[in-house]
Amino acid sequence: MKQVVASSEFGEVAQVVNPAGNHAIVLVCEHASNYIPERLDGLGLAGDVLTRHIAWDIGAMETASIMAELLDAPLVSSKISRLVYDCNRPPEAHDAMPANSEIYSILGNQNLNDEQKSERIKGCYLPFEQLLSDVLDKGEPHTVLITMHSFTPVYKGEKRAVEVGILHDVDDRFALALKQVAAGYDIRLNEPYGQDDGVTHTLAHHAVKRGILNVMLEIRSDLITTSDQCAAMAEVLVGWIKAAVQAGSIETSRKVAQ
Repeated sequence: MKQVVASSEFGEVAQVVNPAGNHAIVLVCEHASNYIPERLDGLGLAGDVLTRHIAWDIGAMETASIMAELLDAPLVSSKISRLVYDCNRPPEAHDAMPANSEIYSILGNQNLNDEQKSERIKGCYLPFEQLLSDVLDKGEPHTVLITMHSFTPVYKGEKRAVEVGILHDVDDRFALALKQVAAGYDIRLNEPYGQDDGVTHTLAHHAVKRGILNVMLEIRSDLITTSDQCAAMAEVLVGWIKAAVQAGSIETSRKVAQ
Protein backbone atom coordinates (compact mmCIF):
# COMPACT_ATOMS: atom_id res chain seq x y z
CA MET A 1 0.00 0.00 0.00
CA LYS A 2 1.11 3.55 -0.69
CA GLN A 3 2.36 5.79 2.10
CA VAL A 4 2.67 9.47 2.92
CA VAL A 5 5.54 10.20 5.32
CA ALA A 6 6.22 13.20 7.57
CA SER A 7 9.83 13.98 8.50
CA SER A 8 11.61 16.28 10.93
CA GLU A 9 15.06 16.63 12.46
CA PHE A 10 14.38 13.23 14.07
CA GLY A 11 13.97 11.58 10.66
CA GLU A 12 10.74 9.96 9.47
CA VAL A 13 8.36 10.45 12.38
CA ALA A 14 4.84 9.68 11.11
CA GLN A 15 3.08 8.16 8.14
CA VAL A 16 -0.25 7.51 6.47
CA VAL A 17 -0.59 4.03 5.01
CA ASN A 18 -3.18 3.70 2.22
CA PRO A 19 -3.90 7.46 2.14
CA ALA A 20 -6.39 7.06 -0.72
CA GLY A 21 -8.36 4.43 1.18
CA ASN A 22 -12.01 4.53 2.20
CA HIS A 23 -12.34 7.63 4.39
CA ALA A 24 -15.41 6.47 6.28
CA ILE A 25 -13.16 4.70 8.80
CA VAL A 26 -9.73 5.94 9.84
CA LEU A 27 -7.31 3.69 11.73
CA VAL A 28 -4.60 5.03 14.04
CA CYS A 29 -1.58 3.37 15.64
CA GLU A 30 0.26 5.78 17.93
CA HIS A 31 2.68 3.19 19.35
CA ALA A 32 3.56 1.46 16.09
CA SER A 33 7.36 1.69 16.28
CA ASN A 34 10.20 1.11 18.74
CA TYR A 35 12.62 3.26 16.72
CA ILE A 36 14.80 5.72 18.62
CA PRO A 37 16.87 8.16 16.54
CA GLU A 38 20.63 7.73 16.83
CA ARG A 39 21.01 11.24 18.20
CA LEU A 40 19.20 10.11 21.37
CA ASP A 41 21.64 7.24 22.01
CA GLY A 42 18.93 4.73 22.83
CA LEU A 43 17.69 6.97 25.65
CA GLY A 44 20.27 5.22 27.81
CA LEU A 45 18.58 1.83 27.53
CA ALA A 46 20.63 -1.26 26.73
CA GLY A 47 20.13 -4.87 25.65
CA ASP A 48 16.75 -6.03 24.46
CA VAL A 49 14.74 -3.49 26.47
CA LEU A 50 13.78 -1.60 23.32
CA THR A 51 12.18 -4.73 21.86
CA ARG A 52 9.87 -4.97 24.86
CA HIS A 53 6.46 -3.46 25.38
CA ILE A 54 7.70 -0.28 27.04
CA ALA A 55 9.04 0.93 23.69
CA TRP A 56 6.03 0.11 21.47
CA ASP A 57 2.79 -1.85 21.19
CA ILE A 58 3.86 -5.27 20.02
CA GLY A 59 1.80 -6.54 17.08
CA ALA A 60 -0.44 -3.46 16.93
CA MET A 61 0.93 -2.00 13.70
CA GLU A 62 0.96 -5.30 11.83
CA THR A 63 -2.62 -5.99 12.89
CA ALA A 64 -3.71 -2.45 12.01
CA SER A 65 -2.02 -2.65 8.59
CA ILE A 66 -3.94 -5.80 7.71
CA MET A 67 -7.16 -4.16 8.90
CA ALA A 68 -6.41 -1.13 6.72
CA GLU A 69 -6.12 -3.41 3.71
CA LEU A 70 -9.27 -5.38 4.53
CA LEU A 71 -11.32 -2.22 5.09
CA ASP A 72 -9.54 -0.15 2.43
CA ALA A 73 -9.07 2.46 5.17
CA PRO A 74 -6.26 4.96 5.77
CA LEU A 75 -3.97 4.19 8.70
CA VAL A 76 -2.07 6.96 10.48
CA SER A 77 0.86 5.83 12.60
CA SER A 78 3.88 7.15 14.45
CA LYS A 79 7.32 5.97 13.31
CA ILE A 80 9.02 6.92 16.59
CA SER A 81 9.04 5.01 19.89
CA ARG A 82 6.58 6.20 22.48
CA LEU A 83 9.58 6.56 24.78
CA VAL A 84 10.77 9.46 22.60
CA TYR A 85 7.28 10.96 22.47
CA ASP A 86 3.97 9.22 23.16
CA CYS A 87 1.68 10.47 20.40
CA ASN A 88 -1.36 9.42 22.45
CA ARG A 89 -0.52 12.08 25.02
CA PRO A 90 -0.82 15.88 24.85
CA PRO A 91 2.37 17.90 25.35
CA GLU A 92 1.42 18.85 28.90
CA ALA A 93 1.02 15.22 30.03
CA HIS A 94 3.63 14.02 32.54
CA ASP A 95 4.14 10.81 30.56
CA ALA A 96 4.33 12.30 27.06
CA MET A 97 8.11 11.84 27.37
CA PRO A 98 8.19 9.34 30.25
CA ALA A 99 11.01 9.42 32.76
CA ASN A 100 9.91 5.97 33.91
CA SER A 101 8.01 3.16 32.21
CA GLU A 102 6.84 0.08 34.12
CA ILE A 103 9.95 -1.01 36.07
CA TYR A 104 12.45 0.89 33.91
CA SER A 105 14.05 4.29 34.36
CA ILE A 106 14.40 6.07 31.01
CA LEU A 107 17.70 7.85 31.56
CA GLY A 108 17.47 9.85 28.33
CA ASN A 109 14.19 11.37 29.51
CA GLN A 110 15.33 12.37 32.98
CA ASN A 111 15.25 16.09 33.72
CA LEU A 112 14.45 17.25 30.20
CA ASN A 113 14.50 21.03 29.95
CA ASP A 114 11.86 23.10 28.16
CA GLU A 115 13.94 23.37 25.00
CA GLN A 116 14.42 19.59 24.78
CA LYS A 117 10.72 18.97 25.38
CA SER A 118 9.75 21.56 22.78
CA GLU A 119 12.08 19.95 20.24
CA ARG A 120 10.37 16.58 20.65
CA ILE A 121 6.89 18.08 20.58
CA LYS A 122 7.63 19.94 17.35
CA GLY A 123 9.62 17.11 15.80
CA CYS A 124 7.49 14.09 16.78
CA TYR A 125 4.02 14.95 18.04
CA LEU A 126 3.01 17.84 15.81
CA PRO A 127 3.83 16.09 12.50
CA PHE A 128 1.78 13.06 13.62
CA GLU A 129 -1.10 15.26 14.74
CA GLN A 130 -1.03 17.19 11.46
CA LEU A 131 -1.12 14.03 9.35
CA LEU A 132 -4.10 12.69 11.29
CA SER A 133 -5.90 16.03 11.07
CA ASP A 134 -5.28 16.16 7.33
CA VAL A 135 -6.75 12.69 6.83
CA LEU A 136 -9.81 13.51 8.93
CA ASP A 137 -10.47 16.87 7.31
CA LYS A 138 -10.02 15.90 3.66
CA GLY A 139 -12.16 13.79 1.40
CA GLU A 140 -15.52 12.33 2.35
CA PRO A 141 -16.97 12.95 5.83
CA HIS A 142 -15.59 10.44 8.29
CA THR A 143 -17.69 8.28 10.54
CA VAL A 144 -15.43 6.19 12.79
CA LEU A 145 -11.95 6.71 14.23
CA ILE A 146 -10.36 3.51 15.59
CA THR A 147 -7.06 3.55 17.48
CA MET A 148 -5.13 0.30 17.71
CA HIS A 149 -3.04 -0.72 20.72
CA SER A 150 -1.70 -3.79 22.49
CA PHE A 151 -0.89 -4.43 26.14
CA THR A 152 1.49 -6.75 27.90
CA PRO A 153 0.06 -9.99 29.42
CA VAL A 154 1.97 -9.40 32.65
CA TYR A 155 2.26 -5.92 34.15
CA LYS A 156 4.46 -5.34 37.18
CA GLY A 157 4.27 -9.04 37.98
CA GLU A 158 0.48 -9.29 37.68
CA LYS A 159 -1.11 -11.47 34.98
CA ARG A 160 -3.98 -9.95 33.05
CA ALA A 161 -7.01 -12.08 32.20
CA VAL A 162 -8.62 -9.59 29.80
CA GLU A 163 -7.77 -10.32 26.17
CA VAL A 164 -9.44 -7.49 24.29
CA GLY A 165 -10.21 -4.09 25.74
CA ILE A 166 -12.79 -1.78 24.17
CA LEU A 167 -12.08 1.73 25.43
CA HIS A 168 -13.90 5.02 25.06
CA ASP A 169 -13.71 8.63 26.15
CA VAL A 170 -16.88 10.66 26.72
CA ASP A 171 -18.46 9.28 23.53
CA ASP A 172 -19.28 5.61 24.18
CA ARG A 173 -21.56 4.97 21.18
CA PHE A 174 -19.27 2.88 19.02
CA ALA A 175 -17.61 1.17 21.99
CA LEU A 176 -20.98 -0.09 23.20
CA ALA A 177 -21.98 -1.14 19.68
CA LEU A 178 -18.74 -3.16 19.39
CA LYS A 179 -19.21 -4.73 22.82
CA GLN A 180 -22.63 -5.98 21.73
CA VAL A 181 -21.26 -7.92 18.77
CA ALA A 182 -17.79 -8.92 20.02
CA ALA A 183 -17.34 -12.55 21.07
CA GLY A 184 -14.81 -15.34 21.42
CA TYR A 185 -12.42 -13.63 23.84
CA ASP A 186 -12.38 -12.19 27.35
CA ILE A 187 -13.65 -8.77 26.25
CA ARG A 188 -14.09 -5.88 28.68
CA LEU A 189 -14.99 -2.23 28.50
CA ASN A 190 -12.29 0.21 29.61
CA GLU A 191 -9.79 -2.46 30.63
CA PRO A 192 -6.91 -2.78 31.22
CA TYR A 193 -6.99 1.04 30.92
CA GLY A 194 -9.62 3.73 30.74
CA GLN A 195 -10.19 7.43 30.34
CA ASP A 196 -8.90 8.17 33.87
CA ASP A 197 -5.51 6.68 32.89
CA GLY A 198 -5.03 9.38 30.27
CA VAL A 199 -5.00 6.95 27.34
CA THR A 200 -7.84 8.44 25.27
CA HIS A 201 -6.13 11.63 24.09
CA THR A 202 -6.39 10.80 20.38
CA LEU A 203 -10.07 9.95 20.72
CA ALA A 204 -10.88 13.15 22.57
CA HIS A 205 -8.64 15.49 20.60
CA HIS A 206 -9.35 14.24 17.10
CA ALA A 207 -12.71 12.42 17.16
CA VAL A 208 -14.89 13.77 19.97
CA LYS A 209 -14.38 17.39 18.97
CA ARG A 210 -15.36 16.52 15.38
CA GLY A 211 -18.39 14.48 16.46
CA ILE A 212 -16.91 11.34 14.90
CA LEU A 213 -17.71 7.92 16.33
CA ASN A 214 -14.61 6.47 17.93
CA VAL A 215 -13.12 3.64 19.91
CA MET A 216 -9.74 2.46 21.19
CA LEU A 217 -8.97 -1.25 20.85
CA GLU A 218 -6.44 -2.86 23.20
CA ILE A 219 -5.29 -6.38 22.29
CA ARG A 220 -3.25 -8.51 24.68
CA SER A 221 0.06 -8.83 22.90
CA ASP A 222 0.45 -12.60 23.28
CA LEU A 223 -2.52 -12.86 20.89
CA ILE A 224 -0.74 -10.92 18.14
CA THR A 225 2.89 -11.97 18.49
CA THR A 226 3.22 -13.72 15.10
CA SER A 227 2.16 -12.63 11.63
CA ASP A 228 -0.42 -15.40 11.50
CA GLN A 229 -1.89 -14.23 14.81
CA CYS A 230 -2.02 -10.64 13.60
CA ALA A 231 -3.83 -11.69 10.42
CA ALA A 232 -6.33 -13.79 12.38
CA MET A 233 -7.01 -11.00 14.87
CA ALA A 234 -7.40 -8.46 12.08
CA GLU A 235 -10.06 -10.64 10.46
CA VAL A 236 -11.92 -10.92 13.77
CA LEU A 237 -11.80 -7.20 14.49
CA VAL A 238 -12.92 -6.24 11.00
CA GLY A 239 -15.84 -8.62 11.42
CA TRP A 240 -16.81 -6.93 14.68
CA ILE A 241 -16.49 -3.48 13.14
CA LYS A 242 -18.73 -4.36 10.21
CA ALA A 243 -21.28 -6.00 12.52
CA ALA A 244 -21.29 -2.98 14.85
CA VAL A 245 -21.84 -0.65 11.91
CA GLN A 246 -24.77 -2.73 10.66
CA ALA A 247 -26.33 -3.30 14.10
CA GLY A 248 -26.13 0.38 14.94
CA SER A 249 -27.51 1.54 11.59
CA ILE A 250 -24.41 3.72 11.28
CA GLU A 251 -23.87 5.14 7.84
CA THR A 252 -20.24 4.71 6.82
CA SER A 253 -19.78 3.46 3.28
CA ARG A 254 -20.86 0.64 1.06
CA LYS A 255 -17.43 -0.97 1.39
CA VAL A 256 -17.64 -1.14 5.18
CA ALA A 257 -21.28 -2.16 5.44
CA GLN A 258 -21.18 -5.01 2.93
